[in-house]
Amino acid sequence: MTSQIKSITGKNFDAPDETRRPFEKGKIDVITIGGLTFYRETLEPGWQWSKHVKPVVGGESCQRFHVKIFLAGRQRIRMDDGTEMEFVPGDVAIMQPGHDAWVVGDEPNVLIELADVVKREKA
Repeated sequence: MTSQIKSITGKNFDAPDETRRPFEKGKIDVITIGGLTFYRETLEPGWQWSKHVKPVVGGESCQRFHVKIFLAGRQRIRMDDGTEMEFVPGDVAIMQPGHDAWVVGDEPNVLIELADVVKREKA
């Protein structure tokens, strides 16, 4: 009989491995744990991908695949085909490439993103 090694590990976003400020009106706290990277994004009122991130990364719309868990504030997403959805605290979203996003209202939008998730093909 082989023995199994059991372990548990944890980190807290209040002591991140790194804090990034790659664009105006937002910051990203980064933690890596168990080989997985997570982002806590804090986006200020007025933030919009096409206004604040597009000048940094280029392209007409965001081309990243996202898995996000919304904790505070509201965010609206518009896909390149015109489809829109709004997300509030407690929502989980999977976003395909080809979208714009913006904070709705006067409250910061805080969310957790599974940073290194690989896009899965639709079943």
